[in-house]
Amino acid sequence: MESNAKIFSGRGSSYLAEKIAKKFGEKIGSVKIQQFSDGEIGVEFEESIRGKFVFLIQSTFAPTDNLMELLLMIDAAKRASAYKVIAVMPYYGYARQDRKDKPRVAIGSKLVANMLVAAGADRVVTMDLHAPQIQGYFDIPVDHLDSSAIFIPYIESLQLENLTFAAPDVGSANRIREVASFFEVDMVICDKHRKRANEISSMVVIGDVKDRNIVLIDDICDTGGTLAKSAALMMEKGAKSVRAFCTHPVLSGNAYENIENSVLEELVVCDTIPLKKQTNKIKVLSTDELFAIALRNAYENKSINSLFIKSRMLKGNI
Repeated sequence: MESNAKIFSGRGSSYLAEKIAKKFGEKIGSVKIQQFSDGEIGVEFEESIRGKFVFLIQSTFAPTDNLMELLLMIDAAKRASAYKVIAVMPYYGYARQDRKDKPRVAIGSKLVANMLVAAGADRVVTMDLHAPQIQGYFDIPVDHLDSSAIFIPYIESLQLENLTFAAPDVGSANRIREVASFFEVDMVICDKHRKRANEISSMVVIGDVKDRNIVLIDDICDTGGTLAKSAALMMEKGAKSVRAFCTHPVLSGNAYENIENSVLEELVVCDTIPLKKQTNKIKVLSTDELFAIALRNAYENKSINSLFIKSRMLKGNI
């Protein structure tokens, strides 16, 4: 019997959408996305989606065309009488603009949430929001996946002795505490102070790292400056090794040079954003199976609770 689910991809995430669709058991649907000479984007579904459960896969990393493309796909799907439209955003852009922390600034993540709902999305599936409370900006269901389900098996495979987890800042402490508890090991915190965005003025390590193999975990790696400085500081304080795990490899500016020249053993990232270039220090783990299971469970109205760090095994759940 023909499935009632259809999976489509924007141009920015086609590399990942193909893998997710294969794990899900469906082919990528045909959608025509064209760019006019003035830069405007046009979207047209080239097959019927009337009454269908439509998944639209698109991360909203730079340029902002990726966000506009997703909004237009959502609008086109609603106007084509899709039954449900699910925006699948492995990377949710503008998530760092999550609060009004000084006068006269925009809350970008709330604005993006408003636009997704206004366009007609019935549900959002995303991973590792910069601030989990962004889920509260939506008046529609949000499935917020956790990359720990991908990172933990890899960390286990390293079989590191004297393992200690490190939070890159105080705000990440709760998440790192959960992972450290899972492994039943200690954690430390890097307390940093910024003068302005992407520029650290000072940093201290709270906790003991001497003779420890350190694993830093963060949601985003942008310029790589924080990771490089954190790793250097912990090595100075006697750490045996430092590795970093970051879900979203934004990697802007001099990020690749910063990572390559750092004391990090490796930087492990997910494929929510494609790498701009390859380097021996950066290892990519795929999110395809995790997203495929989440989409299958959403389609079949099943819980996604098993996808969080309480569960060690993903295989066999799809």
